[in-house]
Amino acid sequence: MKKFALIGASGYIAPRHVEAIKYTNNELVALLDPYDGIGYIDQYYPNSSYFKEPERFDRHLDRLRRKGQGIDYVSICSPNYLHDSHIRLALRNQCNVICEKPLVLIYEHLEALKSIEKETGKVINTILQLRYHPTIKALKEKYLNTNKFHKISIDYITPRGLWYDYSWKGDLEKSGGVASNIGVHFFDMLLWIFGDLKDFEFINTNKTSRGTLILENAEVKYNLSIQKEDLPWDKWEPFRSVKINNNELEFSTGFTELHNISYQEILRGNGFTLKDIEPAIKLIEKIRL
Repeated sequence: MKKFALIGASGYIAPRHVEAIKYTNNELVALLDPYDGIGYIDQYYPNSSYFKEPERFDRHLDRLRRKGQGIDYVSICSPNYLHDSHIRLALRNQCNVICEKPLVLIYEHLEALKSIEKETGKVINTILQLRYHPTIKALKEKYLNTNKFHKISIDYITPRGLWYDYSWKGDLEKSGGVASNIGVHFFDMLLWIFGDLKDFEFINTNKTSRGTLILENAEVKYNLSIQKEDLPWDKWEPFRSVKINNNELEFSTGFTELHNISYQEILRGNGFTLKDIEPAIKLIEKIRL
């Protein structure tokens, strides 16, 4: 049984990580979040130690390590701009890392983490759950040995209310903008399947990112938006469409277990590393600047 700590326990995606820790029969011993509305944790790990301040959390991890009861993994679900600092905190305490997307916002920070990873001998894993989706895996296999050039279009509209503008997600410096915050998984999927980035053009606003990516084996036109008026219907539900050579790709289901699978693979030593996420981090930084 491995010991876990969680940073960003009140975050939207944090319950998926807690469920995955439980699913893989491991123990969650410590939590960090400045917001204490995390009652959902009671149904999983009611005895986890809770901290509001990172300094006290850091001291707790250090104390456990010195007593020979160190944490094996720190899972990070904090706001995007804090990922880099929280990864460093975990590595300083001799913990492996499981970090949500995007791992970092700036490629230079990724390069620095490579050095710290080597110095500590610990591993930084990132969550790229789309790579485990059955439809995406089949797509990768289908185009593995083809040189055909493909035409791809992606539309992802996931409406957000006024709160978004006033949260860290609406702050470009903190979230990286729409392309980083909601697009990174799609970009990773495309780069993974269709090859390296060759050229690009884009137009960003604080609520949209639209553009064209030229990859080794594909031209991708993408449209990302958090504006309700961009939806093709009146209901307040996300719209997701991926077309390859005018054929709609169906992957609206099959997402519920992907974090569980991600954790299983990480614990087997097969997680996605800094090298895996590197192309996507380079891309989201380029189309933000």
